[in-house]
Amino acid sequence: MSGYAIAHLTEIEEGTNGTTHWRPVRHHFGILGFGVSTWTGRAAGDRVITEHEEPQEELYLVHQGHAVFEVDGERMDAPAGTFVFVRPGVKRTAFAEEPQTTIIATGGSPGHAFEPDGWEIWTPLRPLYDAGDYAGVIEAGRAVIEANPQYAEPMFNLACCESLLGRTSDALEHLRRSIDASDRMRAFAREDSDLDPIRDEPAFKDLVGA
Repeated sequence: MSGYAIAHLTEIEEGTNGTTHWRPVRHHFGILGFGVSTWTGRAAGDRVITEHEEPQEELYLVHQGHAVFEVDGERMDAPAGTFVFVRPGVKRTAFAEEPQTTIIATGGSPGHAFEPDGWEIWTPLRPLYDAGDYAGVIEAGRAVIEANPQYAEPMFNLACCESLLGRTSDALEHLRRSIDASDRMRAFAREDSDLDPIRDEPAFKDLVGA
């Protein structure tokens, strides 16, 4: 096995949730020590970075094009080559001033080991979940989620969709796999109402210690 890998930006498959476009750099290379991805606004005026807060530190680099960031209510011009560092809990977003503006984002939490959560897999499925199309989530996402069992959260979310559709045995199996990947899913299972349809199953109680 080689000790390095190389890829051009365009060789990394692009993902989208319908509004923003990203390339899952960390997932592509199998990086385990830190998070890194790229985000692209295809046209001037497009939102490149969704407005959000993070519990971790993040560093953004405008790789190409020209962006405008809004951080904590302050608007900042960011042409290519600009770094923007944002601390935890601070609201941020960014827009493209030029077509094909691309931003590299990397981040981590001080004092805590990085744990990949598989957002790269779940995010394209999230609009289906939010629309209540749980069967659509299963149809579109089951194969890729099962192919990446190291990611606990997409596996957990798959179990939730199956639970809501009455697919009890599948839900319990995927819940087991999510807990195997990360024990913190056990606590999530105790609280998530999506799992109420299987909560009285003996196998569920064995999994979560209820």
